[in-house]
Amino acid sequence: MLRFLVLILVQVALCRHICLFGYMTPSIYLLALLLLPLELPLSLQYFIGFASGFVVDAFAHTLGVSSFAATLMMFVRPYLVNFLNGSSDTKFEAVDRPVPGGKDFRWIFLYTLVLVSVYQIAAVLLETMTFKNFWHTLLVIAGNTVFSVFVILCTEYIFHPTAKK
Repeated sequence: MLRFLVLILVQVALCRHICLFGYMTPSIYLLALLLLPLELPLSLQYFIGFASGFVVDAFAHTLGVSSFAATLMMFVRPYLVNFLNGSSDTKFEAVDRPVPGGKDFRWIFLYTLVLVSVYQIAAVLLETMTFKNFWHTLLVIAGNTVFSVFVILCTEYIFHPTAKK
C-alpha cells in the first residue's frame, strides 16, 4: 500500500513534468499496477486500475484518459499472464508473482512491455483523438513506452533484486 501511494505521488509530483526530447513522459505509477498480486479478484484489479488512473487524471487534468488506459491494462493483464505462462487456466498460484526472483527477466520484460504498450496506445490515442499526425503519434507512443519500460524495469530491479544462487 505504501509503495502504491509513493508511486502515485512520484507520478503526479515529478513524472508528469518530465518531457524528454519533447515527447517522452514516463508512467512510473504503472509499476504499482504491474506488481499487484495475480491472485487478487479481477473486479478488485479493475477497481484499483481505475482508481489509480483517476488520481493521475485529477492531477494531470486529462479527463479520464489514464483511468481508461489503466483499466484496459488491468483487463488485458490476466490474458497476458496466461499466455506467458503457457496455460489457459485463469487460477494463479500464490507463488506466481510478477517480480524479479519470482520470474525470469524475459518474462518480466515481455509482461512489462506488452502491458505498458497497451496503456500507452490507449492513453495517447484517446488523448489525441486523431490520426492527422500519424507518425508523430506513433513516435509519442513508442517513446513513452520505451521510456516507461526502462524506468519501470530499473526501479523494479533496484527494489526487487533477484535472488542469488
